[in-house]
Amino acid sequence: MNSLDRTDLRILAVLQGEGRITNAELAERVSLSPSACLRRLQRLEGEGILVGYIAQLDPEAVGLGLQAFVRVQLTKHEAETIERFVKHVNTWDEVVACYALTGDMDYLMHIYVADLQHFSRFLLDRLLNASGVADVNSSFVLRTVKRSAALPLSQLEH
Repeated sequence: MNSLDRTDLRILAVLQGEGRITNAELAERVSLSPSACLRRLQRLEGEGILVGYIAQLDPEAVGLGLQAFVRVQLTKHEAETIERFVKHVNTWDEVVACYALTGDMDYLMHIYVADLQHFSRFLLDRLLNASGVADVNSSFVLRTVKRSAALPLSQLEH
């Protein structure tokens, strides 16, 4: 693990909440000079700790009103089947995250679609047609209680 000091963690915490903050504002917030702050940012980026800046969108505001979590079980667990499934998943825009799991299901996918009809098309035309899929179990999100892409950095402070 890279050694992150308290100032690095403060920089990362601010950026997770405000990715568009200027270097001057960030430097002031973490009590550094702008040049020292910029050097730290460049180091964090160079070490692969800070991997990008994104805008978070409201899914409903852009017409993606239905979220689902879909658990997938594959027919076989051989490399070719897994590779084929992973390749398919990476082409599906509806899938915003996919995790390989332990337990009775092999994958958990987080999906955003416009509505139930869109989900049905995705499920029938894409997911179930992907070779190697044995079983699918879907759960629809009724209400989002918490949504954050921020990592819990406060746990790392000593």
